Amino acid sequence: MLAGVPTRRQFLRRAGRCAAAAVAGACLPAGLLGVLRPPAARAAGAVGRLLANAPVARHWIGADAAPAQCSACHVRPLPAAGTTAAPYRHRSPVVQCQLCPHRCQLRDGERGRCRVRMHVDGQLRTLSYGRPLSEHIDPIEKKPFYHFLPGSLAYSLGTAGCPLRCQFCQNWQISQADPEEYDAPFCGAEELAGRVAAARGGSVPVVAFTYNEPAVFLEYAVDIARRVRAAGVRTVIVSCGYINPEPLAEMLAVLDAVKFDLKGFDPEFYRNVCGGELEPVLRSIQQVARSGRHLELVNLVVPTLNDADQSLGALAQWVADELGPDVPVHFTRFHPDFRLRHLPPTPVATLERARAIAQDRGIRYVYVGNVPGHPGNHTYCPTCHQLCIERKGFLVVDTRLNGGRCPGCGTPIAGVWS
Repeated sequence: MLAGVPTRRQFLRRAGRCAAAAVAGACLPAGLLGVLRPPAARAAGAVGRLLANAPVARHWIGADAAPAQCSACHVRPLPAAGTTAAPYRHRSPVVQCQLCPHRCQLRDGERGRCRVRMHVDGQLRTLSYGRPLSEHIDPIEKKPFYHFLPGSLAYSLGTAGCPLRCQFCQNWQISQADPEEYDAPFCGAEELAGRVAAARGGSVPVVAFTYNEPAVFLEYAVDIARRVRAAGVRTVIVSCGYINPEPLAEMLAVLDAVKFDLKGFDPEFYRNVCGGELEPVLRSIQQVARSGRHLELVNLVVPTLNDADQSLGALAQWVADELGPDVPVHFTRFHPDFRLRHLPPTPVATLERARAIAQDRGIRYVYVGNVPGHPGNHTYCPTCHQLCIERKGFLVVDTRLNGGRCPGCGTPIAGVWS
């Protein structure tokens, strides 16, 4: 653990009590870490205050918007030759969000399942724009990225909302919250980019969109990413992958790396435990792999729910077949949280078994996560098995790579090292 860097749970507990914090001796701006407040009853006018700075969202269609794309919602027989079909008449204006596979259809005043995209007078507005709830400087290994700039720090931020309802969510306090439940002052993309530039004297090389699902604040993330990348800062997301291809392509245009949570390999598990579907997540993973962006995967192994050998083997085989052997895969330990506090932590032996299964399928870089000090935290050469990167918790103890190659046999180690 890095000195001065609390765990995720510690941060979420402290954030509501602290108005500012010092990180390694550098005092960050007031409000940077103290934005988060304990959830409170919705105050009158809270949504109105959010709407005052809420821009029109991207990736939606509307019944009254031009051009109306009625075929996206309604399937009707083609009109006979020489005739024109009568337009579909809605009793009240409707918009359909195109951001994620839920494709929520919303009447005026309604919100999508993400809680942050709202139909207002015929337009879809994004309530989370400019409303960061969590900002912190984390080691990149905490995301986790093990093959992307190891040992680097990442300026990490998140807002409210998520399209999924994972019963084991570690950040449920914000991911399952409405944005008006927190008293977060508006911070535009330009101001946020300025915070990044000022943090640690401008020495933080990465911005990470994380904590909640970045797709739900796509517009904000893209605006920030464009600004910080112009200053030479890399950008990454930590995502559930529940996003449609077009908005994902927009995000990939301003990203350097993606970490996806592949939560299991059983469609029923996704429906019953996560509130979504598996297939769109697999599609998103394949899209990122084709884009050439750096990609890592995490599977949180939850006892009795997604820890069967058959499921772990199917997941590993899919990765090997569809993505190749060089995509790092992290099998991480579940800790009781949110609605699954009755389940025990994942046995270390289960994680070791998952790692062995993936290695047997030909995946070269497989990790045991959330078990500090475990040999499965380290990076080894897939050819000669020499230790290449040694870690302790989120701290990189030693990097022995020589120009991205094994120091012993010279085998290239897949990743972004500089």
